[in-house]
Amino acid sequence: MTSQKESTNLKLNTCGSESDPPSIPKRRQELLKWNGWGYKDSKFIVNKDNHVEFTGERYQLSGHTLTHMRDWMTEAVGISLDHKTPPQGEITAKDMPTPLRNEEFLAELRRTNISHSDDCQDRLFRAHGHTLSEMFILREGKFKRMPDLVIWPSCHNDVVKVVELGCKHNVCIIPFGGGTSVSEAILCPENESRMIISLDTSQMNKIMWVDEKNLVAHCESGIIGQDLERLLGKKGFCTGHEPDSMEFSTLGGWVATRASGMKKNIYGNIEDLVVHVKFVTPRGTMEKSCQVPRMSSGPDIHHFMLGSEGTLGVVTEVTIKIRPVAECKKYGSIVFPDFENGVACLREIARQKCAPASIRLMDNEQFQFGHALKPESKSKFTNFMDGLKKFYLTRIKGFDVHNMAVATLLFEGAKKDVDAQEKRVYEIAAQFGGLAGGADNGERGYMLTFAIAYIRDIGFDYYIVAESFETSVPWDRCLDLCKNVKDRVHRECKERGIQFPPYVTCRVTQLYDAGACVYFYFGFNYRGIQNPVQMYEDIESCARDEILANGGSISHHHGVGKLRKRWLKKTIGDVGLGTMRAIKEYIDPQNIFGCGNLMVGEPEEHDYNAHADVKNVLASKL
Repeated sequence: MTSQKESTNLKLNTCGSESDPPSIPKRRQELLKWNGWGYKDSKFIVNKDNHVEFTGERYQLSGHTLTHMRDWMTEAVGISLDHKTPPQGEITAKDMPTPLRNEEFLAELRRTNISHSDDCQDRLFRAHGHTLSEMFILREGKFKRMPDLVIWPSCHNDVVKVVELGCKHNVCIIPFGGGTSVSEAILCPENESRMIISLDTSQMNKIMWVDEKNLVAHCESGIIGQDLERLLGKKGFCTGHEPDSMEFSTLGGWVATRASGMKKNIYGNIEDLVVHVKFVTPRGTMEKSCQVPRMSSGPDIHHFMLGSEGTLGVVTEVTIKIRPVAECKKYGSIVFPDFENGVACLREIARQKCAPASIRLMDNEQFQFGHALKPESKSKFTNFMDGLKKFYLTRIKGFDVHNMAVATLLFEGAKKDVDAQEKRVYEIAAQFGGLAGGADNGERGYMLTFAIAYIRDIGFDYYIVAESFETSVPWDRCLDLCKNVKDRVHRECKERGIQFPPYVTCRVTQLYDAGACVYFYFGFNYRGIQNPVQMYEDIESCARDEILANGGSISHHHGVGKLRKRWLKKTIGDVGLGTMRAIKEYIDPQNIFGCGNLMVGEPEEHDYNAHADVKNVLASKL
């Protein structure tokens, strides 16, 4: 096969060079929070005037005071600014388990000159993802088990060497990309007695070549989503893959979890974008012999890698489809009289195959939340126009502000195609009572996606536990699933004696011919309640049971990890699970990749008492 690098059409890019460094440093603690989401300089706070504001300069919301937010927090979830529960101080070495040392492994590793560290903060940053329970361990408790060593390979061959040494000396390896998992996928199994290695791919962050003729780019797996798009954009290209976590998640992580992005309707999910993967396993490197768009060669080995969640090996290099940056980008929004009409509209848009790059329908609770996050305008004219629009919707068109639902839109493509698509979408919306809500609302709603992940942290400060979870569902079950899951959550909260009404809301997002993705947000005020983390997990488990009973999936894009293992057998059946275990046994008989995800390897059962320490600490505080 002719070397790709010999083609005159290929251009090298040096993402890892000093002149164009990656956006996240090797020592993540330099830039990112140690016990919350995102950048240190970006957070929701309550200011001296008792109003909520968002700090920093990175987001559209940054530097703004949100004058409606305090009232929403009080009315929707029962927050009282007089009741605050600050986190404990920063975790130090004395709070962490002593690292296990495999001296034979370490001796050989030192001879490779591959960068590694057992510094307590390096270990801490790779000991967790971002589930509710993991965040509460950071805030209120201690980890029973953590990585014993962090290794930073700089290329594919480094990974091969580390895995070979891991097999030789029987150590456990857990791949680490961006650390944004919400499935407990990177949480260390507490009963793992071997030395645990966190294999951090962040230094494998280069775009190795771009093939402009075949419209593909070959990249190292540790490149972060925002860097990938920024660097491709300099050449006039993009992948179009924009998960909510794209500021921090990696290309390799997308492959390992079967990720989806906000613009999936045009660009596809990660499995639609991948052309070739290089995958290091204990048996050796797994990859195809050529980089063709499709082949009929038995079961596709890419599907052993996609969704493997760190149980079989490490993604090191990916060839991914690219496209020229869209000529035209337009935002929009649609206001519907109710959620039911909105879902019917989205179904028709999917049926007519005219979905924009992104379309997301928020139910009324989420619409009200979005309104609370709207900064107060200093312009009297703007405030007047907003009031006029509300008057038009409620008084003239008869919309009930407590029932209406809103869809945000993003169109991308050639201008003539965008204009035609936009016209058709608004025509369909009108058939279901939808009214155009303006481009500003659409853009604000889209960009809020990146800031909204920070909201949970301020909730923690005021006795709120909250989390998101998602599913996919056939169109004919969509409305029933949304209603029944919300009803089930309210019922479970009432039966458990939760004092304040829970906040539970949903949106319908990525569209398919046969169904859609549904995203839920759920939180409650735990003042006066012991063991709120356990209670939250129990209620979310009931919600997941309800999702499956209503025809939904175990997950749309978050994956299984350890959090959803209990439903995997029901999802894929005995034969399916047996097949997965057989693949694991052949590729990794020593369970070197022993993260414990997906009911393969050891341990096979989720440890439901994994967070007992933090729950006991919380109970004592209350």
